[in-house]
Amino acid sequence: MTVSKLLTTLLAPFVLLLPLVVSPAWAETRLPLMTVYKSPSCGCCGDWITHMKQNGFEVKVQDTHNLNPIKMKAGLTPEIASCHTAFVDGYVVEGHVPASDVKRMLTERPAIKGLSAPGMPVGSPGMEMGDRVDPYDVVSFDEEGSVKVYRSYR
Repeated sequence: MTVSKLLTTLLAPFVLLLPLVVSPAWAETRLPLMTVYKSPSCGCCGDWITHMKQNGFEVKVQDTHNLNPIKMKAGLTPEIASCHTAFVDGYVVEGHVPASDVKRMLTERPAIKGLSAPGMPVGSPGMEMGDRVDPYDVVSFDEEGSVKVYRSYR
């Protein structure tokens, strides 16, 4: 047996397994593009965008000096508003919502308009301040204006 035939015989099983090693079936599927509208001077928005990218989202950033028309079009009321507004796969994501909640929403596909972390809760993604973490809720909201707790952080 030639060396080349011997190598082919020995390596053939590993070559067949290569696609599983390079792109395992259990790997997370690609997340949809997220478009984020924010003020050009807002640092916490940039930190939240970094959080989303670190969690697998591709993010397109749109800086604007007037977020009000975007928030109004998204159906956001002052009670659930925050500093930045994002759109992903037909949903609205307002403020410092953790990536895990956005992924859950995209997986479960609830009949809601979107999620919000109202205000700017300390300790939420992008709003880290050392060890301080204030309790906050991520809420869901729908077309009729109904707001419900989606997940509580305590």
